Amino acid sequence: MTSNTKIILGMLAAAAAGAAIGILLAPEKGSELRRKIRTGIDEVMEDVAELLALGKEEMKNMYAAAEEEVQHGFEN
Repeated sequence: MTSNTKIILGMLAAAAAGAAIGILLAPEKGSELRRKIRTGIDEVMEDVAELLALGKEEMKNMYAAAEEEVQHGFEN
């Protein structure tokens, strides 16, 4: 895992924790609180899905590069 990925994951975790604390400390009706929590979870899941897609692309690129290195190694 690259340092950029670690930073992004840390930022997502901190944002999710901050949002959860803020929502739980706010004086609101239960139905409104549940709606906000659901919306927050949906947003976090979208962010995680985007991050996983980026990770998948990075893994494909790393695999292709490794495969190319192996091919060049056998040719020499």
